[in-house]
Amino acid sequence: MKFDLGINTGFAVNRFCEPKELFHFIKDELKLKKVQLSADLLSPYLDKKILKSQTKKYKKEIKKNSVDITSIFTGAFTRLNHLAHSDKEIQTYWIKWFKSLVNISSELECDTIGSHFGIFSYKDNNNLKLRKIRRQQNIENWHIIADYARTKGIKDILWEPMSISREQGETIKACKKLQKDVNFKSPLPFKLCIDVDHGELTSNNKKDIDPYFWLKTFAKDLKVVHLKQSYQDKGGHWPFIKKYNKKGKILPDKVINTLIQNGCKKADLILELSFRERNPIDKDALKNIKKSVEYWKKIRK
Repeated sequence: MKFDLGINTGFAVNRFCEPKELFHFIKDELKLKKVQLSADLLSPYLDKKILKSQTKKYKKEIKKNSVDITSIFTGAFTRLNHLAHSDKEIQTYWIKWFKSLVNISSELECDTIGSHFGIFSYKDNNNLKLRKIRRQQNIENWHIIADYARTKGIKDILWEPMSISREQGETIKACKKLQKDVNFKSPLPFKLCIDVDHGELTSNNKKDIDPYFWLKTFAKDLKVVHLKQSYQDKGGHWPFIKKYNKKGKILPDKVINTLIQNGCKKADLILELSFRERNPIDKDALKNIKKSVEYWKKIRK
């Protein structure tokens, strides 16, 4: 069994401008090697010339600091309808966007990209006929991207089950069905990124909000687990510090044992922590990231 602790760089958005600073912090202060790079930092939104220059900078610092970019994942800026949009022109744009993300990933010698699956509008989600059409369109668009990604050395694509039906995969049942359907005749395997703080709060099935049942059910289908401290109400991406650990239900030993006992042989355990731009939360962000890393490393010893 191989479980590597790493970090998602979403925390760095607007806190770090230079990759040199970011990877120094990750390597020398957090003492981590595994990184899930947020596309919010190195984004296909950028002008082509600037993107090329920035990718070169990131590649240099990644190599210099000996960090391993295990996947590149969409972030807060891309929490949009994207491949599930109703307008074909918008869909086409996002197919190009994800192909650009594939190119970035390939350039950084990373063989995995990931995202939420796609988001339905109120109109599409509330009409069963339209929802079915959008869902199939969403799957087909992902297959177009997967077909391109295969030629660029990408080995698999991650998708993250969310917490409401519009964002897809919100219940165990919905996630199982979508995981099966997206992998049917897919050019590449689609694997899961399970977030311990996700799940449909209003579900009648209590298992849908039980992080350990999610890990148990999808232990063999997941490649990444997004970690943060979580309460019963799933109220935030809390760090693993004393204040939140007292009430939080995410216990490192229980997470790892659940994965092992249900057949997971390898997974990246990625700290995905976010901090509001409010003090003292913002000024303590880096300190609390360090404490979270230390907490997980201590438990795992």
